[in-house]
Amino acid sequence: MKGRIFSGVQPTHTLHLGNYLGAVRNWVRMQKEYECIFCVVDMHAITVFQNPEELTKNTREVTAAFMASGIDVSHSIIFAQSQNRVHAQLAWILNCVARVGWLNRMTQFKEKAGKDRENASVGLYTYPVLMAADILGYQATHVPVGEDQKQHLELARDIAQKFNTDFGSDLLVPPNPVIGGPAARVMSLRDGTKKMSKSDASDYSRINMTDDADTIALKLRKAKTDPEALPGPDVLDERGRVKAEEEAKRPEAYNLLAIYAALSNKELAEVINETAGKEFSGFKRDLTDLAVSVLGPIGAEMQRLLANPGEVDAVLKAGAEKARAISEPILKKIENAVGFLSA
Repeated sequence: MKGRIFSGVQPTHTLHLGNYLGAVRNWVRMQKEYECIFCVVDMHAITVFQNPEELTKNTREVTAAFMASGIDVSHSIIFAQSQNRVHAQLAWILNCVARVGWLNRMTQFKEKAGKDRENASVGLYTYPVLMAADILGYQATHVPVGEDQKQHLELARDIAQKFNTDFGSDLLVPPNPVIGGPAARVMSLRDGTKKMSKSDASDYSRINMTDDADTIALKLRKAKTDPEALPGPDVLDERGRVKAEEEAKRPEAYNLLAIYAALSNKELAEVINETAGKEFSGFKRDLTDLAVSVLGPIGAEMQRLLANPGEVDAVLKAGAEKARAISEPILKKIENAVGFLSA
């Protein structure tokens, strides 16, 4: 094994195609190379208010998505963050190591809090420290991250290094990033300049992992395109990537091509060569067939699991026990290093 992976997803909405292609599918592949811990980060979710019943429902749904996508619970750990109190306990210690200046530089807080920062929760401000505790509490060596989380991972590294320096230890392992592969950024079906999002008001902007074949077909049929035929190889640069100026002209077209490439495990350049000059109507039919073939079985298994919540809860309970078995001894060593008396 190359090391230990830790990653998580907030249970705030139904997972969608962007979550699957950008994260979950890559996690399934990583199981072959890494010891993997996958967390439903419900403590992160409550940094903004959540309806309690919806939070419970969404926690089970995200877990079902992990399982249906191919996360092997006999090999990898799946659990809910709140089921292991090490996260909260270690976060407090790390809050006392992190510097206010470091948190003030976190751009995601500024984006999420907006102009009304005085009314944002303290939890939203210290979110990156809890994320550091998530990772460092398991001595994870690698963390899959997208562009929006790179800064938080750097903070986790800074906290680990400062703790080790302050207390003369090597207990906290500075984690390394694992950058996602192709289609890490799947864009909205209604606006190719915006990332596919769980929070978009229009359900037609995304394909949910729970969507059935008819719904997938309808959404792709309605997906925004343009009247021109599909582009040819002249839009590619010498490295086989779409030229930025070309992508800016037709963002929706390249988004659908990128989705097709990701679902078919092909390079975007290969798909562009194959589909050059074709009309969108025929391409959308091909994309629909492909999406249904990949996502249909996942959605069906998710529905089966959600109809049997006891099965999902049992996986979370077993995963939490394994997570505590790893993290509690690490926390104990950290507490000893700080100078806390044993309970």
